[in-house]
Amino acid sequence: MAKIRMGMVGGGEGAFIGTIHRMAAAIDGEIELVCGAFSSDPARSQRSGAALHLPAERVYTDFQTMMTAEAALPPELRMQFVAIVTPNHMHFPVAEAALRAGFHVLSDKPATLNLNEALQLKELVAETGLLYGLTHTYNGYPLVKEARERISRGDLGKVRKVVVEYPQGWLADRQEDTGNKQASWRLDPKQAGISSCMGDIGVHASNLAEYVSGLQISSLCSDLTAFVEGRELDDDGSVLLRFDGGARGVLHASQVCAGEENGLRIRVYGEHGGLEWAQQEPNTLWLKWPDRPTEMLRAGGGYLGALAAANTRTPMGHPEGYLEAFANLYMAFAGQIRASEADIPLDARSADCPGIDEAVRGMTFIELAVAASNSDVKWHPFPKH
Repeated sequence: MAKIRMGMVGGGEGAFIGTIHRMAAAIDGEIELVCGAFSSDPARSQRSGAALHLPAERVYTDFQTMMTAEAALPPELRMQFVAIVTPNHMHFPVAEAALRAGFHVLSDKPATLNLNEALQLKELVAETGLLYGLTHTYNGYPLVKEARERISRGDLGKVRKVVVEYPQGWLADRQEDTGNKQASWRLDPKQAGISSCMGDIGVHASNLAEYVSGLQISSLCSDLTAFVEGRELDDDGSVLLRFDGGARGVLHASQVCAGEENGLRIRVYGEHGGLEWAQQEPNTLWLKWPDRPTEMLRAGGGYLGALAAANTRTPMGHPEGYLEAFANLYMAFAGQIRASEADIPLDARSADCPGIDEAVRGMTFIELAVAASNSDVKWHPFPKH
């Protein structure tokens, strides 16, 4: 089979996440990068494309030109989907242009700058019938999928408590004043939206809580703050959660926990037991029981379920991490494209990729967390769109 052809908007020289996306897309040999508009600076875009060994005519000065030019190419040459790896404010314009030009979209999170754009995007995806995926990377880890499967089949009993935390320390001081591009745009409301911490990492935590537990947040109570003086957007937050079915939860996210790296961790407790997974030790899943010893499950083990196994590439004891988790989402999306073009049913692995519904829920969470923090009302219902 021919490789799935990918274009990219953003991710030029000096952009961390663009390199991650390209490596993840390439891991399984299913996807090839064929074109891109890598920067709003035309010269930087051209340099980036040249460094990636793309032909000059497939390196574009802006995304609008890219969509028009790619759509005019023969079907067997043009890109089939675009990966969006820009700051948040450009996610919707690029996605809209791609969908209207007939291309599938795989976007970095959060989906859009605000909820209104996310709702417009949902309508556009339905209107065009094209595919939309969202890179909530942590869903891609095999043992996260194993945790979800064990909860869904009732191993823990009815879920009572979900605790998810995501502490980082990289913004504990004013990195935005040092020329740090990643800090500058994430703390700029015009580029990031109404939240930094919740918009950047809190939304990952909320998505992970819903994905693993199989439950949806029904209401929340929020307390956000900016600890570093002079910031317009939050750099820390705590959110109490209520889920459909009666479970309760706690979500803590912070970018100012000095000394922390990327400490995403989730614990879920049911009537009969609990489980725990941490992103910095992703190849281990802990199962906890009141009447027998704690169990340690390892990635690659033959005792894992079919979905975890399908998302594992190496034998037990050969660690897989962030890039492979990212690659699992790219593989799932590529599978969706192949199934769509062949008009065949999706397999379980390909179906397991965040999409437009998760995109809307993510933006709803961000805006509701900010609104709740600014309100004297304690509990705020989670709207269903």
